[in-house]
Amino acid sequence: MIIPVVVLCLVFLLTITRQIGNIRLDLWQIMGLGALAVLLTGQISVPEAIAAINLDVMLFLFGVFAIGQALETSGYLSLVSYNFFKAAKNMDAIILYVLFGMGFASAFLMNDTLAIIGTPVVLLLARQHQIDPKVLLLALAFAVTTGSVASPIGNPQNLLIALNGKIEGPFVVFARYLLLPTIVNLIAAYLVLKFFFREHFSTAVLNHSEPQISDPKLASLSRLSLVLFVLLVCAKILVQLLTIPFDFRLTYIALIAAIPVLVLNGRRYELVKRMDWHTLVFFAAMFILMESVWDSGFFQGFLTDTQQSVISIPMVLSVSVILSQFISNVPLVALYLPILSHASVDTGGLLALAAGSTIAGNLSVLGAASNVIIIHNAEKKGNIRLTFMEFFRIGVPLTMIQTGVYWFFLSVW
Repeated sequence: MIIPVVVLCLVFLLTITRQIGNIRLDLWQIMGLGALAVLLTGQISVPEAIAAINLDVMLFLFGVFAIGQALETSGYLSLVSYNFFKAAKNMDAIILYVLFGMGFASAFLMNDTLAIIGTPVVLLLARQHQIDPKVLLLALAFAVTTGSVASPIGNPQNLLIALNGKIEGPFVVFARYLLLPTIVNLIAAYLVLKFFFREHFSTAVLNHSEPQISDPKLASLSRLSLVLFVLLVCAKILVQLLTIPFDFRLTYIALIAAIPVLVLNGRRYELVKRMDWHTLVFFAAMFILMESVWDSGFFQGFLTDTQQSVISIPMVLSVSVILSQFISNVPLVALYLPILSHASVDTGGLLALAAGSTIAGNLSVLGAASNVIIIHNAEKKGNIRLTFMEFFRIGVPLTMIQTGVYWFFLSVW
């Protein structure tokens, strides 16, 4: 039963080194090897592995990848980026625009969505203004992770807590408890990035040049898809606010919004071919490996044995940040939530779980799905390799600061 945990540790080590001998490995290959290992050792059967792959997540990512690829291919994404960033005249402003613009957008459009759309945007900014792309990639990763804390639909684990934790008026409650500390933590991300990359924060004035649309028809369809996506997300928020009993899944939103670029577009096959299939393979493999780890009962045993000591706000934050690195944040929440509910913790404890399981993504590359999306896209579209240790050395102090901020605010409310 311990084999899946050993495989998971080996996956972590390979993620750090990205190499076996002289062979360089991509993240999707590493996770694929992990999934293959638990399959070959009989830790999970083939039917169980297929059932473990979350079809909703896979279809959501497929739909958003299609929209993102169309936005980028048509040139419309570059135009949107120009209109948003043209007022940013120096490096400090660019970082703040990324952190707060992408951060607040992720609270309502979901962090994975902004990771998909935001990566080509920051890579374009880096090329145009000769900025180290790793600074902007880290800013994007920290923005979409931190910003998504403040909303019940910012990420899947928040939605799970809002629904299964029976939080009444979740949008109001999340905003009341988590909006202010999230703003503080976005500022903290800016200060940490400036400290580690201070040589890149020059006072030189940046001149933005307006890009041209390369495919007007595809740009129109891309714009339609983007508008559809935003309107459907707003409709989902309204359905939740009015407590209408309607199963309005994010999967439906992504697939409906992708119809214009996949059905009405003559370049649909080109778009599908150019999509980031490697990231989809990574997620399928991750679901298989994490299901095997879950079935081992290793981490469930840890939480059950220490049940009485893991219900305070500091412990909820700490345990969720750490364990999310090993079993992913959504399974962690699914495991932790019943323990908190059984102990009758208050709203602060539930929101500590939301905050901790989310900012876990700022600690390491494997702490959040959005990190993997950003890193894969950066390697594919910009040939930029952001390593595990480059992320980790900045993520550790930032996560410690952010955990302290959420602990303080949740303790005094």
